[in-house]
Amino acid sequence: MLQDPEQKSYSRLRYIVFDLLWLNGTDLTVYPLEDRKSLLKELVKGIPAIIYNEHILEKGSALFKQVIKKGHEGIIAKKKDGHYYAGKRTGDWLKIKTHKTTEALVVGYTKPLGARPYFGSLVLAQYNEQHQLVSIGMAGSGFTDKELAGSFKTLQKLRTLKAPVDITARGADITWVVPKLICEVRYTERTREGKLRHPVFLRWRDDKSAKEIQLNEPADVMESTERKNAMISKKRNATAPVTHPEKLYWPREKISKQMLVDYYQSVADYLLPFIKNRPQSLLRNPGGIEAKGFFHKDAGEDVPSFIKTYKIYSESSKKDIDYIVCNNKSTLAYLNNLGCIELNPWHSTTLQPDKPDYAIIDLDPSEKNNFKEVIEVALYFNAVLKKIGITGFCKTSGSTGLHIYIPMGRKYHYDQVLPFMEILCLYVEKQLPELTTTVRSLSKRSKHKIYLDYGQNRKGQTICSVYSVRPKKGAPVSMPVSWAELKSGLSPLDFNIHNALKKIKKQPGLFKGVLGKGISMQQALKKLKALDDMQ
Repeated sequence: MLQDPEQKSYSRLRYIVFDLLWLNGTDLTVYPLEDRKSLLKELVKGIPAIIYNEHILEKGSALFKQVIKKGHEGIIAKKKDGHYYAGKRTGDWLKIKTHKTTEALVVGYTKPLGARPYFGSLVLAQYNEQHQLVSIGMAGSGFTDKELAGSFKTLQKLRTLKAPVDITARGADITWVVPKLICEVRYTERTREGKLRHPVFLRWRDDKSAKEIQLNEPADVMESTERKNAMISKKRNATAPVTHPEKLYWPREKISKQMLVDYYQSVADYLLPFIKNRPQSLLRNPGGIEAKGFFHKDAGEDVPSFIKTYKIYSESSKKDIDYIVCNNKSTLAYLNNLGCIELNPWHSTTLQPDKPDYAIIDLDPSEKNNFKEVIEVALYFNAVLKKIGITGFCKTSGSTGLHIYIPMGRKYHYDQVLPFMEILCLYVEKQLPELTTTVRSLSKRSKHKIYLDYGQNRKGQTICSVYSVRPKKGAPVSMPVSWAELKSGLSPLDFNIHNALKKIKKQPGLFKGVLGKGISMQQALKKLKALDDMQ
């Protein structure tokens, strides 16, 4: 009833209980689970509205088979002598999910994105009771490189201009094919609309005819043995599932969630070194760029077991927050699936959370400034940095500004870095008073001046990562640029989800120095003072 509040038939609610953490002021979390449940059972006995959740000992395999047979989602396995650890994930509790498989007809394929060759996803369909083909979703993961090449060659022979199924929100360029090829896919469940959740390609099937591929066919069963699953997983790289891959994140540009995932997977080897071991502040746009986004920091209880998190106490909210840490492609896909178009890592890592790897100057133009003026200020900054012995690095913001990075090498605390960056910005403001400002308040700031934002250098502050897509028109990417590239004609929107990888491959090490040795703040300040005295 809670999942479908619009249904008309309501039954009496029951409250199901499965654990007891406190009793009459006594903390029971240090007691074994078996003892806690025994107390709980006695406590709720005879109360009609409360149902005690029974457990089954030492028959997990048999129970799991029954769960598969009945089509349930899975089971939770717990250590009977396990303690309860509030706010922590331990191996004492395991979620064991069932997976189903089905055969599907391939009716098309989507265009690949980034470095992936041949095609992005297969468009899948099955026959309904009226013998009409209906879409059941798309499967883009699970292929080996060899399968991608061989499958694409076969698909080319079946291309057709006629769409075998009606897909209203296509979300990507689809090449249609005659529905003759049959594949087997693994999935978790079906939606009310009949779409497969988390579909993953398993194999091609040539032992069935197209007419046999029905929506209600009895093939929706778990893989026969764990050994079979293990063999499949060894062949393929496991990736986080993508739900509703056809969903349009950029409706006007026809860029889908799957295309975003494909982009990030294609640049992952270049991106991951800059976000590894860094807490992520999640900016989520699950409704796409035309819907309002929101920030989300805590990983939550439903985060998959493969996701790494890092607990940090928040002074503002007065509680611990589990930040997601993105160290691999699977986590990257998981974040994209949440609606994280943009990635916002901390400037420091979990190894030394109080000492940033780099400092940032955010050149934020006001409404009357043009990008040519932003470039002028950036080049002036670079000239100053050179004079005081600092090598700076620049990237487009993916919006209207530029970001200048200074390597710190985890030598200094945030409370040392922030005033240093303030001094730098005040010096530039002094030299360019008609064009720049350090006034934070929008109401007090001139509409003709570029804001030199040094406030980004506080602990917990984030800015979009290098190679990050921005949730803006045209799907722009925050891209490193050499100082020589900063000249008239350059636009921050020159780099987008379609061409970014090509640019990255041309200059793969352009931003590498940001994570380098770091500056000597003391020497830089001495040289800056001498420079100021000369003015």
